[in-house]
Amino acid sequence: MKKIIVVILIILAVGLIAIAGARIFTGEDSWICVNGEWIKHGQPSAAMPESGCGEEKKENSVLSEEIVVESPARGAGIKSPLEISGRARGSWFFEASFPARLLDDAGEEIARGSVEAEGEWMTEKMVPFKGSLIFTALKSENGTLVLMNDNPSGLPENEKKIEIPVVIQKSETSKMKLFFGNQKLDPEVLDCSKVFSVEREIPRTEAIGRAALEELLKGPTEAEKSAGYLSNINSGVKVKNLTIKDGVATAEFDEQLEYQVGGSCRVVAIRSQITETLKQFPTVKEVIISVNGRVEDALQP
Repeated sequence: MKKIIVVILIILAVGLIAIAGARIFTGEDSWICVNGEWIKHGQPSAAMPESGCGEEKKENSVLSEEIVVESPARGAGIKSPLEISGRARGSWFFEASFPARLLDDAGEEIARGSVEAEGEWMTEKMVPFKGSLIFTALKSENGTLVLMNDNPSGLPENEKKIEIPVVIQKSETSKMKLFFGNQKLDPEVLDCSKVFSVEREIPRTEAIGRAALEELLKGPTEAEKSAGYLSNINSGVKVKNLTIKDGVATAEFDEQLEYQVGGSCRVVAIRSQITETLKQFPTVKEVIISVNGRVEDALQP
């Protein structure tokens, strides 16, 4: 009888240590999977995941020899940017990457991206990978991180994926203005420099100026396009650098900014979109645009 009591006490002690360890090392308010059960870690604002964590582990065990996700842990609370890391066999990659998606509680996609191989990927061995997803969460809720093998064939029978349950935590956000042309508000385009603002909400960041440029380069949303907004900036343009000193913002872009850009009106419109987007910030009084370090002859008609 004494031996049975000792065994029970040991099992209870191990369980308590596992729970305490989870609280210490995860550092987030979330649901933690312990011995096949969801355990509260801190005060999670999202509801307990509906599916049993033991069941999810069983469903993904078939892939355990092909992919190992080290971060995030199952049931972990996540914020933007979500850092993803692990190891996968080379067959999961194509051109050194494979897709990653973040779904909300309703299964709707809120972020899409990819993870990159950290070494030679043309092998059947396990290859380290890393990646990140940037997203805005307007509320805290359960979600799922989905990692999929890159499947250039497109055939369903060649698809593989692993699903990691997570708790998406509400983002701290910043609001900003972006400036575009508008064919409904200015149908005759009498003034090429005339632009109109839309408001966006993005994850809070200290580099707010660069974040604004990155958001501007994405162009109008579908809803904004329906309202007549349009961008004169080429798709695929990348921000190389942004510095702000003594009220002067110097924005450097790659060569795509001026690719096949002709006509003085379009050049003026592009400059106006970039300038007005940056001048919304009180630290910016003047904007200089450069292309690969060139200033004097950059973005000429």
